[in-house]
Amino acid sequence: MKITKVDILHLKTDLNGGAWRPIVCRIYTDEGIYGDGEAALAYGQSQFAAAGQLKNFAKLIIGMNPLHHETIWDKLYRTSFWGQNGGPVVFAGISAIDIALWDIRGKYYNAPVHELLGGKRRDGLRTYASQLQCSWGYENVAQLSPQDYAREAKRAVDEGYDAIKIDFFTYRPDGTRFTDLDRIGLRSAYYIDLIEERVAAVREAIGPKVDLIMENHSFTDANCAIQLARAVEKYGIFYFEEPSTPTPQLAKFVHDSINIPVANGERIYTRWQYADYFRDNSIQVIQPDIGTCGGITEVKKVCDMAYTYDVGVQVHACGSPLSTAAALMVEAVIPNFVIHEHHMFARTRYNRELCLYDYQPVNGKFQVPDLPGIGNELSPVAFQHCDKVTIE
Repeated sequence: MKITKVDILHLKTDLNGGAWRPIVCRIYTDEGIYGDGEAALAYGQSQFAAAGQLKNFAKLIIGMNPLHHETIWDKLYRTSFWGQNGGPVVFAGISAIDIALWDIRGKYYNAPVHELLGGKRRDGLRTYASQLQCSWGYENVAQLSPQDYAREAKRAVDEGYDAIKIDFFTYRPDGTRFTDLDRIGLRSAYYIDLIEERVAAVREAIGPKVDLIMENHSFTDANCAIQLARAVEKYGIFYFEEPSTPTPQLAKFVHDSINIPVANGERIYTRWQYADYFRDNSIQVIQPDIGTCGGITEVKKVCDMAYTYDVGVQVHACGSPLSTAAALMVEAVIPNFVIHEHHMFARTRYNRELCLYDYQPVNGKFQVPDLPGIGNELSPVAFQHCDKVTIE
């Protein structure tokens, strides 16, 4: 079997005013089997770069055997020059191709990827409702008052979730977004009190038995992150996500200064970058992104490394339903799985229509797909609303 061509799709959606644009690919073979993958940079300012990276990488795999995913991974990593010690764009490109190759592999052997990874340990995956500062409805709506946060948290709990995540420092009370400068400059009692008031309202609304995750998106410096953590520690935070810029030194400084477990990883790439965090024991829950850390091949290796250090895993998946399906396949088989993230963007029509199957949690749990491959594929809607380039 040989790879004959690759379609690269820069999808168009109306989510966030059109700013949400997943980058996906479909790899075709001479035996009629195809596979779909995603470069998980649908947000931020690297979308066009990721699409371009996929164009470069697609040229390198034409004519290769798609079942030789390890050989292809190493070729993209080592012969691209920028792969070694690379960043999100390079590894997003590798990830998209790798996910698609696993999809082909599963279809070739008529088995779901979790069977090929060793077999699933669980059918249902505990899931948390994520980014409730944008609401827990079906559109992105800013939440402003403590009562808003409490209401949206209660909505998620009423749906059956026993864990939620919120970035309490996204919106000002007047509806405008905090700027990066505001976050970095956090020193005043006003900001600390604002965050604590919101956290307290949520904790009161959900009660003591629902886990509450605090998101920080790395927008504050390490000192500010420590201030925040100390202020909210008494509210029983499950873990503190991306407290500051992800470097091993800063991660250790924050970890050693607070009494809340730290989660990090969506901006840490490959086993080489994770190694120092494991040695320092500075992260308790890793969050490698299935679409930027090197795909299924690399994320599984990172998760296995984490297991030797008693580090838990929540695979980061913030993209189209392709990323969700691929993440579920990995999380189903690893022994150190903690919880799965369900981003509120995954509830919007704009995302749900991009794939054939619309997997959604029921009572706070995801069922693991059993279809061959990753268990999902791009829909006609995706092909109808995209900028497409074909490499053959």
